[in-house]
Amino acid sequence: MSLTNVACKNAKPRPKPYKLTDERGLYLEVATSGSKWWRFKFSFADKENRISLGVYPEVSLAEAREKRDAARKLLANGINPSLHRKLEKARNIAAAANTFEAVAREWFAKHSPSWAATHSDKILRRLERDIFPWIGARPIGEIEPPELLAVLRRIESRGTTDTAHRAHQNCGQVFRYAVATGRAMRDPTADLRGALAPVVKNHYPSVKKPAEVGALMRAIAGYQGTIEAAPLWCSTLLHSSGLANSATPNGTNSTWTPASGGIPAEKMKAGAPHIVPLSKQTIAILHELHLLTGHGRYLFPSERTRDRPMSENTVNAALRRMGYAKDQMTGHGFRSIASTLLNEQGWNRDAIERQLAHGERDDVRAAYNYAEYLPERRKMMQAWADYLDVLREERRVVAVNFQK
Repeated sequence: MSLTNVACKNAKPRPKPYKLTDERGLYLEVATSGSKWWRFKFSFADKENRISLGVYPEVSLAEAREKRDAARKLLANGINPSLHRKLEKARNIAAAANTFEAVAREWFAKHSPSWAATHSDKILRRLERDIFPWIGARPIGEIEPPELLAVLRRIESRGTTDTAHRAHQNCGQVFRYAVATGRAMRDPTADLRGALAPVVKNHYPSVKKPAEVGALMRAIAGYQGTIEAAPLWCSTLLHSSGLANSATPNGTNSTWTPASGGIPAEKMKAGAPHIVPLSKQTIAILHELHLLTGHGRYLFPSERTRDRPMSENTVNAALRRMGYAKDQMTGHGFRSIASTLLNEQGWNRDAIERQLAHGERDDVRAAYNYAEYLPERRKMMQAWADYLDVLREERRVVAVNFQK
């Protein structure tokens, strides 16, 4: 006789556990504590087995019968329901361990030691802010292209197309790592090529004409102390203000290396050290800075604490106070000025690129070539500093005089 909902509800505990039998192997076991468990009894390979189907009333009579019928279908196909359940549990545990976030953090931990600290920080923040909240808990092998595209378009909708493309690239690296380590069958990012709006590349704003550069140099000269020296330093070294600000105050030789206070390898995107020739004018700036910051940790310390470098925004703020709007000149714009004018003057383009630290994509080659074109760069950087002096003083100059 089949069970009824009323019989299940009214079943009371007894001194010993007992069963209320339904049909086709299903029964309700009532414990002495009063708890009620659904059980399914079946025979497989001539052996009697039992599996639990849940607790009443969380699992109703109708739901218990559905679970029983599903188990009976497995039996009809020659599958042991108990073993099938164990395998499903193992798969679920593996899936939980192989979520996108778990695999991404494993990939990050493996590769980030070879990256610049700033580069690795950006990647991790991008994943934590824009990717993990949406697909981080999903098994990486189950993520399909449309699901990933929805996440990337969420980033794109903020107007940050470049970030969406970078996130797409990072996700592709994670998926390929998952494929290589047996956690996924394929990389779905390959199917999303062309799905995002193209990135419109904007160059950092900067003045372009020699007369405008001269006016900029005179404006910088009107400032005093560390704030004046920071943009002046950027203009003579062809470095971004972010890299210059974190320099240490040790280097006063004619060549600036990591050992003499220059830019350490971990600050560079390629992870390779960068050697920088110093002009006489740059060395003079170093001597002047020694009076202000020579006993501290950084050449350009933060205005709030000497234990941190000056923010790149500080240089931009100084330029704003000099009268240059953000669409006219930025801290990064000093590199654009030098690149434009040095190329116009006929200097070796490869030497200019090396001075700008546009290194080799090949990490091994970059490690050997970090000092490449050094003699030519030494001449070029002295000529560049002399040229800036001429522009600042509004003296007439023929560009060819400043070539090598």
